[in-house]
Amino acid sequence: MASVQDRALKTIAAFEGLKGLAAIASGLGLLSLLHHDIRHLALELVGHFGLNPAQHFPSLFLHYVDLLNSTPVSTLMLLLCGYAALRLAEAYALWRERAWGALLGALSGGIYIPFEWRHLLHRPSLISAGVLAVNVLIVVFLAYRLWRRRVAIRSSKNSIELWG
Repeated sequence: MASVQDRALKTIAAFEGLKGLAAIASGLGLLSLLHHDIRHLALELVGHFGLNPAQHFPSLFLHYVDLLNSTPVSTLMLLLCGYAALRLAEAYALWRERAWGALLGALSGGIYIPFEWRHLLHRPSLISAGVLAVNVLIVVFLAYRLWRRRVAIRSSKNSIELWG
């Protein structure tokens, strides 16, 4: 029977794999919009939900649509493919309990913590606090597994030297 830690690791691996697959799906969706006026589609979407384009969130959405429009598709696809490859490699390594997967997961998760903290300070909400808490727990869990693995390797080397 798998331990709680093993199930937690598999859950994290599955989540990372889903993020990689979502990046691939986003890339395919982006390619399907290649020959469309994305700003016009975004304005239709905002209007469909009865939102005012001058309000904060719809205008923010339209701002990022404009950024998307001005970015070369090849650059976006390269970034999406890189992100997907990183997440799928991390998922594979975590699922197979490889140390490099835990290191990659702890580092890539740790990068987001200062940004999530800043977001929580500027726009406090339960969702922001939850995202930050889950990310911190994942990073601490993966770092703990790495530390435990290192201690086990060190103690096995010491016992070999003692008996060798």
